[in-house]
Amino acid sequence: MSRTRTSRRRTVLATTTAVAVLLGGAALTACAGVHRALDCARTAASIAGDVQDLQNSATNVGQVSDASRRKNTVNSLDKVERDLKKLGGKDRGKDVNKAVDDLDTAVHNARTAADQGKTPDLAPVGSAASHLTGVCAKG
Repeated sequence: MSRTRTSRRRTVLATTTAVAVLLGGAALTACAGVHRALDCARTAASIAGDVQDLQNSATNVGQVSDASRRKNTVNSLDKVERDLKKLGGKDRGKDVNKAVDDLDTAVHNARTAADQGKTPDLAPVGSAASHLTGVCAKG
């Protein structure tokens, strides 16, 4: 099993476990709230996988040409943006909306760097994705 797939499974498992523990300890009075929290957690886990793919493609130095690496990086950024759209624009609460906005800004900045032929700084993308995962796990 590849390191990326293993890492993604661990991220999904950790996020799902956090949400399950959170939901298990609370009185479940509103099904809509539960579905929103699970939707948020699933999307955050998917974005975490996208960010792992992004980091892998951007650091694939020496294995593929610079043009291919930039193309793969942009494709990975596209995946993050598609998943972000699943959360953005919905009334998910102030914290989730802020986390989505922060990740959107980080992705935009990385895309701008890639479009300019520069190596994007992916640390803000990873940090914002982690923050989103944490916010979604809180419910």
